[in-house]
Amino acid sequence: MREVKEAQERRREILDVAEELFVTNGYDNTSTNDILNRIGIARGTLYYHFKSKEDILNSMIERINDGLIAKARTIASDTSIPVIDRLVMTIAGMQVDTEIGQEIIDQVHKPQNALMHQKMQQHLLNGVIPIIAGIVEEGNEQGIFNIKYPAETTEMLILYSGIVFDDDFDESQERVQNRIQAFLYNMELLLGAKEGTIQKSMMKLFNR
Repeated sequence: MREVKEAQERRREILDVAEELFVTNGYDNTSTNDILNRIGIARGTLYYHFKSKEDILNSMIERINDGLIAKARTIASDTSIPVIDRLVMTIAGMQVDTEIGQEIIDQVHKPQNALMHQKMQQHLLNGVIPIIAGIVEEGNEQGIFNIKYPAETTEMLILYSGIVFDDDFDESQERVQNRIQAFLYNMELLLGAKEGTIQKSMMKLFNR
């Protein structure tokens, strides 16, 4: 049992150090030798846990996704928060806002990493769709929403929000604001919510 724990701790240490180096030097400018030298381990130890630098990146993606899913689950389970606020908070919480998260996003957006991007997106969707769909169904029961396909609509909202809140767009502030307003308007239509209710909740969240 101790050996399993030590292996898990070593794997976590490798990921932590690799994250630090990826943020400092960039993914492309970091080699497995850099990781080995920083930790002070043999190459065989690294390859026992990870087959390559790409494998390390994949594991980081899983770790980030698992963190986002856990965050969504925590918010969604707090029934003291009104349904609409909980939905808005959960969707807003799906955006990666850390340095290492942004470095990884930049990598998976590259054309050569299209398959990796697809896997990352599917992993996240599989985890959060049931969570957010549960909030939507609760809103249905309370008469706040009027929707026939909670899971499918949730998937559309998550994918749509990923585009709306993507920082890679080189646009004016006015254009960004218009895109967010359009998202909130269409979100209300998709959910069958009263006009202005989701926008009000989003503004309340941003003004905290």
